[in-house]
Amino acid sequence: MPKLPVLRPKELIRALEKLGFLKRRQKGSHLVMVHEEKNKQIIIPVHNKPLKKGTIAAILRQADISPDDL
Repeated sequence: MPKLPVLRPKELIRALEKLGFLKRRQKGSHLVMVHEEKNKQIIIPVHNKPLKKGTIAAILRQADISPDDL
């Protein structure tokens, strides 16, 4: 299994947008993104610190994306 990259929320959001996810709504520091074709919805915590590896892994698992796709 490849190592997870260290990403800030904005970098992860940009990568997910390139993979077809769209920003749906944001409430406070949580951004909801959806992928209509895959019928997937994921929630991204938005702050200025890098995301923890476990958080990135959970988001990628929910989105059915491998770390290689980033």
